[in-house]
Amino acid sequence: MLKKHEKIVYDYIIAGSGCAGLSLLYRLINNPVLKNKKILVIDKSEKIANDRTWCFWEKGKGVFESIVTHQWKKLEFKTSSFNKTFDLNQYSYKMIKGLDFYNLVLNFAKKFNNVTFKFEEVQKIETDVDHAKVKTEKGNYLAQFVFNSTPIFNPKMDASNSLLQHFEGWVIKTKKAKFNNEVGTLMDFSVSQKHGTTFMYVLPTSAHEALIEYTLFTEKLLDKEDYRIALEKYIKEDLKIDNYEILHQEFGIIPMSLAKFLRNPKAEKRIINIGTAGGFTKASSGYTFQFIQKNTEKIIHNLLLGKSPNPEITFRESMYQWYDRTVLEVIISKKMQGKDIFYKMFKKLSIEQILKFLGNESSLTDDLRIISSLPVKPFLIAGIKRLSK
Repeated sequence: MLKKHEKIVYDYIIAGSGCAGLSLLYRLINNPVLKNKKILVIDKSEKIANDRTWCFWEKGKGVFESIVTHQWKKLEFKTSSFNKTFDLNQYSYKMIKGLDFYNLVLNFAKKFNNVTFKFEEVQKIETDVDHAKVKTEKGNYLAQFVFNSTPIFNPKMDASNSLLQHFEGWVIKTKKAKFNNEVGTLMDFSVSQKHGTTFMYVLPTSAHEALIEYTLFTEKLLDKEDYRIALEKYIKEDLKIDNYEILHQEFGIIPMSLAKFLRNPKAEKRIINIGTAGGFTKASSGYTFQFIQKNTEKIIHNLLLGKSPNPEITFRESMYQWYDRTVLEVIISKKMQGKDIFYKMFKKLSIEQILKFLGNESSLTDDLRIISSLPVKPFLIAGIKRLSK
């Protein structure tokens, strides 16, 4: 037993056990060189609820392929005057349930005596001469590196620099076969746009079940009842479904911000922000899952090489950030509605070009095609503004 003055020093502390923290943990303990490192995972509560659903596009099979609930090779885009179904070609659009993800990682982690979990609220993260330190209400914990996905270092966000992507999703089950589970609806903008950028998202997993999500990009949340009314109306009037039961409900909020989320807060090299805290939520769309996977893969790569685990931002990444912030600037400044931006892209371009661009996998030629599909003036003004900030 340790004496009071002795301290356990970990190799790595993971602050926050959401998608980013557990993705990093899973990669660490799957790596033959790093799997025996002493790791502490701190979160204020245990992950035992199916609190979210992650959807993303990917070529081939990924690290979490075994828990993919369903995948689609065709996606549909709709407005009140335009409707197109796209073949994804090299990509698949995939769905993972939160609880399946948590269970996979946590059950695997139980096999490792070198991995410790503590359920405490993080109050402060700082560094001293030799270590990074996490302070909770119950004690201080030291490590060589802290990987943080809590909001403790988040920048100030308000209506001048940010929108909220907020959504309520229902998984419904119908008595009669109502869905084609080979086609997912990525965005249906035929719904009212009175609040701002608003669309429905329909992902059928069988002929009888589908996730239906009401999503908005706005400055404020709606009243709770408004989400229910919109979903009921869409299911009845657009999907022509009267008889169904709700199997699951979830609500989420994703920041869409021009504020800068720093990968190394306060230039502390021993503290590395990951997930949304590190800027790995795409500001213009809210997609996060695959950006987290790419980042955590790079972290593992750097650790194996003995380099700083915080990957440097490349020139190409800086370009993608500028593109992303330009699109968000146009939406926030109300120079164009989100519906019109996405409509112009989906009308003029292939789905593969769009997905490569949104996934930061496009070539410069692809970038030029995307840029040429959009009106020059609002994007030029927004782009110049973002270059100066």
